[in-house]
Amino acid sequence: MSASEPKHRLETQLVHAGEPLPRIAGAVAMPIFQSSTFVYSGEESYHDVRYIRLNNTPNHQALAGKLAAIEGGQAAVVAASGMAAISTSLFALLKAGDHVLIQRDLYGGTHDFVTRDLTRFGVEHTFVDGSDPSSWEAAIRPTTRVLYVETIANPLLRVADLEAAVAFARARGLVSMVDNTFASPVNFRPLERGFDLSLHSGTKYLNGHSDIVAGAVIGRGDLVERIKHQLDHLGGSLDPHACFLLQRGMKTLALRVRYQNDSALAIARFLEAHPAVLRVHYPGLPSHPHHARAKALFDGAGGMVAFELKGGVEAAARLIERLTVPVHAPSLGGIETLITRPATTSHAGLSAEERQQVGISDALIRLSVGLEATEDLIADFTRSLG
Repeated sequence: MSASEPKHRLETQLVHAGEPLPRIAGAVAMPIFQSSTFVYSGEESYHDVRYIRLNNTPNHQALAGKLAAIEGGQAAVVAASGMAAISTSLFALLKAGDHVLIQRDLYGGTHDFVTRDLTRFGVEHTFVDGSDPSSWEAAIRPTTRVLYVETIANPLLRVADLEAAVAFARARGLVSMVDNTFASPVNFRPLERGFDLSLHSGTKYLNGHSDIVAGAVIGRGDLVERIKHQLDHLGGSLDPHACFLLQRGMKTLALRVRYQNDSALAIARFLEAHPAVLRVHYPGLPSHPHHARAKALFDGAGGMVAFELKGGVEAAARLIERLTVPVHAPSLGGIETLITRPATTSHAGLSAEERQQVGISDALIRLSVGLEATEDLIADFTRSLG
């Protein structure tokens, strides 16, 4: 887009940003370039040679352009999964002897990578309370290079002090990274708030159809270039057909997420009022400890709801078995409602003690609200809770 062109709103960017102009052979939909290699055109850098593993096919480039546009980034790169995006980014920015500050309550895969893989390569870490910036200074070291947080933490849906994270990192010369998967660019755009890098599991809301795995990194051009070069060597490239599906899925992102915001809020209110429910974790509820922060930062509280029943693990298992509309499966962000216990799926890699330390009980239920009628979901919960 040239300087003279108007800056379009998110909905328009989701449909048109990154699309090739002129249209390739007149095709309105981006074609799939199912080719592993391309004719050499005089490229001087290894990383610029047109090859599928080097993440620069037309499908990769169109998708990266759309991702950069919707979050206001200088550049973007896509990867074979969300964990490929996270692990490659941290490998690219950290070396032996470096140190990372990282939010204590976060996705189990990220937790395992930091504690069990990065440490083997000599990278140290300190977990911090994302909601208590006053405690971060005591954890910083001369070797600290990165501050890593999640927009909405998985699975308890806590909201870190994101504004403080940006200010803290900037004042100390740290790279600020945020996993924006749960919020999606519809509800929060980290780069507009000053973050250096925004990461996504594209498997979730960006694609929204539970049929691919993908990851994305968006942000400062120099950092994305370093990450792209690291990804070229590690080989976690996204295949062209998955690029096509992710690009297509993103075109309906705004419609999907806004419906899921509204539906999740209605279901959270219903659950909070139900006598069988012990507590509900949802940042859109006034009872949530970070409700005011979420309201100030986000355009919606998201489609994820976590809750616990008074009957503990036994009651949780019974509820999941009785429900007929939600699918009992891991992952999230798709058009179908998914329900799971994180202790058995997303956070099964953590020990029982580690889960207890971050407040994840074995009875915790995580609900990813889909696009079914909200009334049907509430009716199903009403019947199943008894």
